[in-house]
Amino acid sequence: MLDEPRSGRLAAWGNALLAGFVSPDEAAQQVVGGDATHRVADLPGESGAVGLTLALGRLRALGAVGLGVALPVPGHPLGLCGPPEFNARALEAGEAVIASGVPLGLVPEVFEAGPRGDVHTEVVWRCLPVREAPPADVPSLGEAERELAEALREATEVLTRLDLAGSGPVAQAALEAYRARAERGREVLAPGYPPRAVRVLELAQRVGALVSIARAPGGDGREHGAAVSSSEIAARAEALRPVERTARRAQVAAYNAALEERARRTE
Repeated sequence: MLDEPRSGRLAAWGNALLAGFVSPDEAAQQVVGGDATHRVADLPGESGAVGLTLALGRLRALGAVGLGVALPVPGHPLGLCGPPEFNARALEAGEAVIASGVPLGLVPEVFEAGPRGDVHTEVVWRCLPVREAPPADVPSLGEAERELAEALREATEVLTRLDLAGSGPVAQAALEAYRARAERGREVLAPGYPPRAVRVLELAQRVGALVSIARAPGGDGREHGAAVSSSEIAARAEALRPVERTARRAQVAAYNAALEERARRTE
């Protein structure tokens, strides 16, 4: 979770567009980010892959009123609602976007091309039918915020035991990169999201980053931290698993906050 998921950018800026807070061009530019191109394939009414601006407009014409995020991993279909084909593709990608108001979902396929040192990334969002059902295991924003407070305490305790400060140059570089990104004052989410969602997402990303750093290989080929035996490594993985799960659930809750707000207004 050191990087913002592409599904999060698409959902956040897509929601801002659907709510009238940004223009189609601005939304598309923000979604693409540092990638070269994003296109959408298999969209109803289109014969081939189309650009994001056209695709978001088509989704709105088809009845989409919002976009939600899924961040599934094996054993935890977070945010998914079926059918099996869509779930399998989303699980393979590790993320997906699900439209509200029309039974369609988008799964990214990422391609890299170009010579070493000049590689560019192209993303094709595959549009697939989804079930109109509540997404799996997505908490409310309030629930996610409460769970994160406990998860941060747990992560801090685990990382203290790992002794990350002595774990090698790769761990140090990862920590410095995360700190630099956090201090840049980057825009989190998109216009129209409540401040609470921004707060939850920032904390979820912080917790997820710490877990990712703790799990990543060190410069000497070993994992970060003080664990050296297989039993210590297994115990550490077990301790980090629920923390990482909570951080992913909170990320999804933050990105889906626009849908939560809309549902509350229409009750």
